[in-house]
Amino acid sequence: MPHVPDAILDQILALQFTVAWAGEGLCEPRRLGWWETDLVDEAGGGDLFARLTPRTRAWASLEAVREAARRVDAKARGKLADPDSVRSLFFLGFEIDEQLGDRLAVLKRDEENPSPAKVLALPLSLDAEFSRDKLTRVLAPAGEEKFAVTPAGRQLKGPMPKEPEVLVRRLAAALVPLAEQYPLPYFQAER
Repeated sequence: MPHVPDAILDQILALQFTVAWAGEGLCEPRRLGWWETDLVDEAGGGDLFARLTPRTRAWASLEAVREAARRVDAKARGKLADPDSVRSLFFLGFEIDEQLGDRLAVLKRDEENPSPAKVLALPLSLDAEFSRDKLTRVLAPAGEEKFAVTPAGRQLKGPMPKEPEVLVRRLAAALVPLAEQYPLPYFQAER
């Protein structure tokens, strides 16, 4: 896998952060409830991160909720016979996932732009009131993605896109319609 440009890594991180934030369930008011966390809101985990990591609190809370989402995603992928052979919103393969981790580390160290909203083009304001309709429009602007429902999740139809930004957009679109539990949209990777 060739090096992915920073601008594309930023797009992927912005979408992952948005889905991870939307998936929280312990917040007030409750959002989607796909993971039992409240790590972003100032009244919840955001307060803890503000005290523990004052300069990077926003990045730290987004990184933590992204990790919670990644773990739920990994558990869902674990229901498949070969979980490493699929690509999902929070598992894009070792090479891309490593580049995303490196990019996040760079963003957190950037002294000039400590706020994620100033650096990344987040598709929704994470400070605004949660709206399922707005989230649906952000995730699937062109309409719902075609998928087959499997015991593990939603397997997308057609060949897996080679461009990481297209892959992530299609995986995010397959989250629509929004479900009560994380629906694990995935592509079977070519061998």
